[in-house]
Amino acid sequence: MQLLRFGRTPSPVPDDLAADGPLALRRPAGKANIVRRDCRPDEDRLPRTAVLMRDVGIGDLVWHAPYFQKIATQSDGSRVTLFVPPSTHARDLVGHESWVHDVVDFDRRPRHLERRTGRHSGLRGLLELARQFADRAHERVVIFTPRPLPASFASWWAGVPHRIGFGAPSQRWLLSRASRFDDYDGPGVAAYWNATALCNTHGWCDGPLVPRLNVRQDALDRMRTALAGVTGPRCALAIGSSETFKQWGTARFAALAESLASHGHGVLLLGGPAERAMAGEILGALPPPLRPRVLAMTDRSVADTVAAMTLVDFCIGNDTGAANIAAAVGTSTWVILGPRPLLLHNPAKLHMIRAARLEDIEPRHVLAQVGDEIGADRDAQRLHA
Repeated sequence: MQLLRFGRTPSPVPDDLAADGPLALRRPAGKANIVRRDCRPDEDRLPRTAVLMRDVGIGDLVWHAPYFQKIATQSDGSRVTLFVPPSTHARDLVGHESWVHDVVDFDRRPRHLERRTGRHSGLRGLLELARQFADRAHERVVIFTPRPLPASFASWWAGVPHRIGFGAPSQRWLLSRASRFDDYDGPGVAAYWNATALCNTHGWCDGPLVPRLNVRQDALDRMRTALAGVTGPRCALAIGSSETFKQWGTARFAALAESLASHGHGVLLLGGPAERAMAGEILGALPPPLRPRVLAMTDRSVADTVAAMTLVDFCIGNDTGAANIAAAVGTSTWVILGPRPLLLHNPAKLHMIRAARLEDIEPRHVLAQVGDEIGADRDAQRLHA
């Protein structure tokens, strides 16, 4: 079996990549060749566009979404196809938006905790990615990663004429338009500023964009019913964490939930299935009279999380996707960050609680910072005593 592209040296190709489509696999005389068909945009319309992001977090997609939307305004049908990791839950987060044509799982580097090999890993995976580009007849791919070589190879192989991205010179040689800008060395998360610089360079925006998420009506209806019994000013505690070094801890969240509930707040514990046991421990640590004021949700969709964050008055949590979602729907949010890079993409709604070490941040520190917003300054004073 041979893989041919415009007379290049043949290389092996897996049998299971045989399929019809723009990357047609032909089998003359017992051999198989993948022949690339170049896709050229019609001059009378904007290019059919895909955007690709390698970062694996929900928060990463929240930061990038406004830039994807700007690119969509300069694309065919005012829509783009998203190639993003499955762990971003893009279908729940933005799949309903009018600027999203389709969502394709870009599965090259799964999180370490998943302990698996991604579908797009290795040569086999890049050929699969190339086929997905070609089958959709993309004419432009915008690559949001400082290491664009694998994706630019796949899109080049698929015949995509416009391949846009950034990165080190060794990573840029298969891009048709390589953006050059200084490496970000500020105090914030670099991915957000790289996205800003890439889009500024190509005229899709003229400065940083603040993320905004729109809630799905069906999810909003479900969450209104689910939260009907959570009375008083509502606080969401985002207890989830994709990495152990971002986790503030069960005991601290339990103390914070107890303090909030004792002062009349309704508390929503938000996490994923991995936080089910943690939420149970937090509830178990509360005095029985306060438990009705606290509701745990660890089995809901990301769309439901977006809706829930629009129904709470404020959010406190780990550096996690839920906290970024809360700020993106306009809810005042405090992130228990520790010494990590700052989240600077939504300064009006996103506030950092920092210390030299994450474990140095105590519930009383959190209450002291958010006291003006939630009326918990008395509790902070009590805990200081």
